[in-house]
Amino acid sequence: MSTRRDFLKQGGAVAGTLALGGALHTAGASAVPGVSSQAPAMDAVIRELLMESLNAAKSGGASYADARIGRYLQNFVVTREQQITNVVDTDSIGIGVRALVNGAWGFAASRDLTKAGVAAAAREAVAIARANGIAKDRSVQLAPAPSVGDVTWRSAYEVDPWTIPIEEKADLLLRANAEGMKAANVKFVFAGFFFRKMERNYANTDGSVIAQTVIQSAVQQQFTAVSPDFSDFQNRGNTLPPVARGWEWVRQQDLVNNSRRWGEEASEKLKAKPVEVGRYNLVLHPSHLWLTIHESIAHPTELDRAMGYEANYAGTSFVAPPEQFLGKFRYGPDFMNVQGDRSQPGALGTIGYDDEGVAPDEFLIIRNGVVNDYQTTREQAPWLDAWYKSQGRPTRSHGCSYADNWSSVQFQRMPNVSLLPGDNDRTWDDMIAATDSGIAIVGDGSFSIDQQRYNAQFGGQLFYEVKGGKITGMLKDVAYQMRTPDFWNAMDMIGGRRGYEVWGSFFDGKGQPGQVNAVSHGSVPARFRNINVINTGRKA
Repeated sequence: MSTRRDFLKQGGAVAGTLALGGALHTAGASAVPGVSSQAPAMDAVIRELLMESLNAAKSGGASYADARIGRYLQNFVVTREQQITNVVDTDSIGIGVRALVNGAWGFAASRDLTKAGVAAAAREAVAIARANGIAKDRSVQLAPAPSVGDVTWRSAYEVDPWTIPIEEKADLLLRANAEGMKAANVKFVFAGFFFRKMERNYANTDGSVIAQTVIQSAVQQQFTAVSPDFSDFQNRGNTLPPVARGWEWVRQQDLVNNSRRWGEEASEKLKAKPVEVGRYNLVLHPSHLWLTIHESIAHPTELDRAMGYEANYAGTSFVAPPEQFLGKFRYGPDFMNVQGDRSQPGALGTIGYDDEGVAPDEFLIIRNGVVNDYQTTREQAPWLDAWYKSQGRPTRSHGCSYADNWSSVQFQRMPNVSLLPGDNDRTWDDMIAATDSGIAIVGDGSFSIDQQRYNAQFGGQLFYEVKGGKITGMLKDVAYQMRTPDFWNAMDMIGGRRGYEVWGSFFDGKGQPGQVNAVSHGSVPARFRNINVINTGRKA
């Protein structure tokens, strides 16, 4: 498996136009060849405040503490046809302190970035930890995580979107909208830029002091075509994947010219044939399959969810209890391997160090079709200690701790979870050619899944009828139904490296109080046999 894992860092694949080339960025590494990406050293004042908070927590009785001073910026530019409908800028900075006292956590946050303010937050975190100890169901035990010392890291961007004038951003969107409106029957166009910048400063009592800068970018578009008699309308959206890159990525997308094509795809859907209910062989493109992976593999293998700690909001998991599934449960065929990582350049889950100061590793969640691991933090890894020992593997966090803001407590969030390429060199076109009869699906759409991630229904953006190894026309009103293990075990064909793409979402919710993080999932095209398809346009 090392060959396929290395592929994700060596590159050669494209997601939309998201290049994955490059290596895992360590402290001070260059994100893009020829472009300086030296992350700035931690500001001396911020470092002093972090140390002040940790000293206050230790003095108050914490056996372990960590502190995060973060600045979180967002910029949204939203348009419709030839109107700018919204421009939003947010900017938030503060400190969050977490303390472990007698095996229980406490957390407090503050906007007061003075020595007195951060010390007060630390003392409050200690007090909360003492109070929480009364109701703890087990004492927190942290997996070992060596100090990384003083390090810096930045994500794989070249041009900071905050250096681009609003006028330039709006002009590009309006020109793209105008081109999309030239497509036959297109009456409405929505387009927006969404940018997120996180300046994350972290320190813990183990001795790690980490400064990181992350930029994420997304383009959201929707083209609406209306039939001449107003009897039907069709949308084409979700045209590009969100990425952890900068304005240079936006420039590479050729939004103006591509918007005409996407508008024409919306118009073509007006003439699409309604699908007949039945069982079909499905050829699923990575732009679609990422969401199925997200909902039916990535979510149920979050360890806190599997252990019942997210039941009130995010839900539970059918992949539970872990001891009954690890090394035993067949999720899919032998050629199915699913990797968790935070190392793919440009992917939204990629980071140098997580919010516990852990340098993430790469791990196989599904190995040769069988459940092999879960997503973990330092607290969670010891829950699987017996399994790791039986495999001769160290009990360590996979680096999946994350908080969406300085005011939010960190907890287990999803890394990049990806379906790895097969050993063949099969492409999307090869898979179509190998299918006598079926449906090919491009792009993600509406979906529904139960709280255990077991029973689900997925739509998409574009649906094509496949006959005799060729696409013969467009279909509409397509959705397929599935039970997770039945669906993945129906996979009989998988693509190779050339077909690997990374897609994802800017917004994924979990936790109480709720938090949002961005997620990426790499995939190759894959074919699934005899899947139940319904017609979503039929009326009773």
